[in-house]
Amino acid sequence: MAPKSTLSAIKEGLEAHVGLKIKLKANRGRKKIVEREGVLENTYPHIFVVKISETQKSERRVSYSYTDVLTETVELTLCDNESEVKLKY
Repeated sequence: MAPKSTLSAIKEGLEAHVGLKIKLKANRGRKKIVEREGVLENTYPHIFVVKISETQKSERRVSYSYTDVLTETVELTLCDNESEVKLKY
């Protein structure tokens, strides 16, 4: 099990990026990798929520735990206007 300080550092790092556009790459197992773009909507004590706009009228929210980021099951990339920065913890 990861130390609480590591998970807290991931949570605090993501809190600084709430409301910003991110790219999400999630490993779903059995060679299934999902890549989406969305907005980091909120952080909670054990999970964070990303709002994904699939079409103009439909929105979807997905949640992941900070442990997923730590184990690199989920990779997050911060998207600015010109550049992309991969978030590493």
